[in-house]
Parts: sequence; structure tokens; C-alpha cells
Amino acid sequence: MTQPISPAPKEKRLLDQYRDALRIKHYSPRTEGTYVQWVRNYILFHNKRHPKEMGIPEIGQYLTHLATNQQVAASTQNQAFSAILFLYRHILNIQLDELQLAELRPQRAKTVPIVLSKDEVKRLIANLSGTNKLIAQVMYGGGLRVMECMRLRVKDIDFENHQVIVRDGKGENDRFTILPDSLISPLQLHLRYVKSLHEKDLADGHGSVHLPNALERKYKNADKDWIWQYLFPAAEISTDKRTGIIRRHHIHETIIQRSIKEAARRAGINKHVTPHTLRHSFATHLLQNGYDIRTIQELLGHKDVKTTMIYTHVLQRGGLAVKSPLDS
Repeated sequence: MTQPISPAPKEKRLLDQYRDALRIKHYSPRTEGTYVQWVRNYILFHNKRHPKEMGIPEIGQYLTHLATNQQVAASTQNQAFSAILFLYRHILNIQLDELQLAELRPQRAKTVPIVLSKDEVKRLIANLSGTNKLIAQVMYGGGLRVMECMRLRVKDIDFENHQVIVRDGKGENDRFTILPDSLISPLQLHLRYVKSLHEKDLADGHGSVHLPNALERKYKNADKDWIWQYLFPAAEISTDKRTGIIRRHHIHETIIQRSIKEAARRAGINKHVTPHTLRHSFATHLLQNGYDIRTIQELLGHKDVKTTMIYTHVLQRGGLAVKSPLDS
């Protein structure tokens, strides 16, 4: 008796394939969502034509639409461009002409970072309180990006060596940065609160935390270990969108973004202040204190020292240190 032939497995939809490829390459959930949205918009812009039927002319048309009709910044255009390139290179396996691609890539304008003076930083932090204040101090004290700070685990704080270990930072690199002496006691006190919160979660049948790169399968029950818990956990437990598991995530970055904006207003700082301003201020103040550019590059986690060199311009007086004739 002949066995019935099983139907061939149904091929995944294009955007599902795209998500899988991003996860294999360890892109963050945030980047995954953003990239998928750009690819979806690109396809819809061209009336749902399949991307394999399109190429450089269509990519150019879409980027022009973003610049002229939606008036997005060059950095946003570059993000859309990168998302579409990932589709062609890793899903469709279509090699596009590199010279033509180089002509399409939007050129970002050269900007000088917004930096607070040391006095402004003190005033800003004085207008914060509780966990938000501690987060701001950690970011300024070690030059962390906001998401690097949000994703810190208990094990990433090395009190003995006075350092913070930034895991899987921008570009998937780890690095060491400074743990200020003045934050050791406040952080230890904060960790006692976090531990009591974790113990309550365990008693309630929860206590799990998301682990990176499938470590949950490699280390059984590590997701409930104290050392893997977030340094700055959210106030409430929630459902993990990817797995459906109820667990405690880290504080959402919008909380600290709003908090810093409001603190700057209360402090009377008439600058566009964001959490990233603290990172810029960290680098600039280290330069002012005489530390060399290579050391600061390592602390910031910049691949190229040229990126760090932008802070040398902030040190100069207006007009490249030229004295105004009005002051003569």
C-alpha cells in the first residue's frame, strides 16, 4: 500500500523570513520592529510589488519620497536604506551595484553634540530623584547610552574593581567603563531593594528574566538567578511579546527620557537635553580634565577614534578659538 505523499511545507512569508534573519544575526527586538516596518513601507510605496522585481531605481525613488514628501532627517533615511539593503542581501540574495548604492546613501550633516557644563549637570541631577536620579548618575558617570544602562544586569556592576561592564553594546561589543566611587553606596542600597523585589517575584511564581542569545537553553534556570536580573527593573511584571512568558522587564527608556527633559526644565537649562546629552557631557568633561582621546574612545566604545574626535571641537571656543574683534 502506497503511503500518501506529504504536502511540501508552506514557504514562510517574506516579512517572516526577514524577521528570522534579523534574529539569527542577533538584532535587537527594537531594531527588528523598525526594520520590518521600513521594508513594509517600501513595498506599500511601490503598490505591493515584490522587492525581487525592483532594484536600485525603486530604492532611490523611495528614499527621495522620504526626503522630499516626508522630510525625514538623513539619519532616518539611512536607517530605511539599511533595512532595505538587509532584505536584498540576506533574504533575496540579490547583489546590487555597490557604486550606485554609494550614490544613494544619504549624507548626514556634520553636527556638534549638545554638551552641558559641569554645573548644569549638577543642577540637572539635583532635580531628579529616586531611581531616575541613579540612572542619570550611572549614564553620566560612565558615559553609557540610555539602552546600555537600561539593559545592565546585577552581574555587570563590579564593585571591587570600580567598573561597569557594558554587554553587547552598539555593534555587539562588550566594554568596561567607570563606576564612580560616589555611586557605590547608593547602588548597593538600590540592589537590596531589587533583590527583595526579585524574591517576591519568585515567591509569587515568577522571577524570570529575558536572557540573551538562547542562554536559557544553555543554562537551565539561569533566567531566575539573581545575577541575571536587571539592575533597573520595571515597576510591574508584563508579558514577553516574543515568548508569552510573564516576567519583569527593565524600566522603559521613555521614563528616563521624560524625567530628564522635565529635570532640565526645572533646572532652567535652556538646551535640548536628552539622556544622550549626559554621554556627550561625560566625554567632554574627561577631555577637559586632561584624559587622552584613546582612553575616552575605549570608555565610550567607539570603533573609530574619529567619532570620539568630535568632542575636541566642543572644547574650542567659538570660531575655532579665534578671538572676536568685539573683544579686542
